Amino acid sequence: MELRFPLILDGATGTELQRRGYTGDISMEQWTLAHPDCIRELQRGYVDAGSRVLYTPTFGGNAVRLAAHGVTEDVAAYNRRLAALTREAAGGRALVAGDMAPTGLFLPPLGDASFRQLVDAYAQQVAGLEGMELAPDAATLIARIADGALRDGLSILDQCAGRSKQITAQLVSEVAGLAGREALYRLSDAVLARDSSAAVEELAQLHENSYDMERLCVEMINHFRNFMMVKTVKKSRELIICTDDEYKHIEESAGQFTLAQILRGLDLFQSTLVKIKGGATPRIEMEMAFIRLCEPKLETDSDAINQRLSALERAVQNGVPAAPVKTVQSPAPAARPAPAQPTVPPTPQPTPAAAAPAPEPEPVSATSAEPVSAPVPEPAPVQPEPPVPPEPAAAAPSPAPAADSEQKLFMQWADLMEILHRTDIALFGVLSGSQGYTRGEFFLIDSPNPTIKEFIKISTHAKAIRAALHELTGHNYKLGLFKKKSIEQAPRRDPLEDLLSKARENHIQIEEH
Repeated sequence: MELRFPLILDGATGTELQRRGYTGDISMEQWTLAHPDCIRELQRGYVDAGSRVLYTPTFGGNAVRLAAHGVTEDVAAYNRRLAALTREAAGGRALVAGDMAPTGLFLPPLGDASFRQLVDAYAQQVAGLEGMELAPDAATLIARIADGALRDGLSILDQCAGRSKQITAQLVSEVAGLAGREALYRLSDAVLARDSSAAVEELAQLHENSYDMERLCVEMINHFRNFMMVKTVKKSRELIICTDDEYKHIEESAGQFTLAQILRGLDLFQSTLVKIKGGATPRIEMEMAFIRLCEPKLETDSDAINQRLSALERAVQNGVPAAPVKTVQSPAPAARPAPAQPTVPPTPQPTPAAAAPAPEPEPVSATSAEPVSAPVPEPAPVQPEPPVPPEPAAAAPSPAPAADSEQKLFMQWADLMEILHRTDIALFGVLSGSQGYTRGEFFLIDSPNPTIKEFIKISTHAKAIRAALHELTGHNYKLGLFKKKSIEQAPRRDPLEDLLSKARENHIQIEEH
């Protein structure tokens, strides 16, 4: 129909329906479907009066408001039925506009609703008003791409509707020029494996399929941002817009990266995006970014060098490289007891010879014992060789268990607290002013805060401490509390007793009552 300005909209709906019998005991949407002639009559009257736009009677037709009134019917189908009544009333003489209202929910800090929950509440209503079937994962993907921008989300939805009334996540990806989620994981896996060849080949495949490299860069930023959320936030699920299955995949992949690797990737992709927007060739910039991520030694900036130095320091502290080298060298000198071989042939042979005459004087067991003792002193001069027991020196590793049982002050407590500040802020606060000790396989916490005893009984806090210790030392410790030995103090003398004893020494008479 031809639009003429000024464009006149329709008038009130709720009050007019109340005049026609609506009492408010059920939702207005339910009452409208039960009395379709009332809405048709009302809206035809508006068109006859000159209105060129009619609003659908779907003001409270979102999933949250309908559920509050006990409506369990499919939300999209419910809105399609309501919109059909208005289209019938318009009769081609007026445009039909979908009417959407607030859910009554609020995002934090004013409420506890999540952005994903609100997107889901409205997505099905929009699909019903537009006559589309919108898959839940497609609605989630649109919300993630739009990143809170309503116009961007509606633009993507309109483009999808132009292709098909069946809106799927695959269709949304094609319209938005996105790389499939599998491609993002293949790229991040290549970074993890430091396989620059696989990363560049994947980029070439995406480029051949006409994927926008700038959009791919944005997707990689979001991809690594999701990893960062999983690594640093307890309730990260509420901060990541994705399906439940995809969230599990994100958790698994994030667990294979260190936080330093994730932050490095975010920095590099952010700078790459700036260069692309500045006019650089998108494909080349993305290839360079992935090669740098896969080959850390190519990075020369201070952040990359500090990251590599930190990894080296941690490896040295954990003793990873030193241990295998020393264990190989120490047996080599110990293997020199080749001189021990002469002790075997000469000395044991005389003993069997002495043992041979021993059986002959069986009746005189005492005399036989004497000759046995005689040959024994003979090998005594040979025993000076046992000074070769540097073999016991080789057994010097045996002090290691003794050392393990020793109690040592944990010198990396500040590093441990820094990690806990990122991973478990509540535990960080409880451990303030504390220190730790290692004793064998145990890590003992010495804290002035009595609540620590209850805290480490909670699995999440205990896991946070063990994970931080493993990150710093490479060892899996059992947790315990440091118990200070009670120092027995001698009973203090009553000062009055001292005074009395001195008085007696000086022959002072004391009357007792």
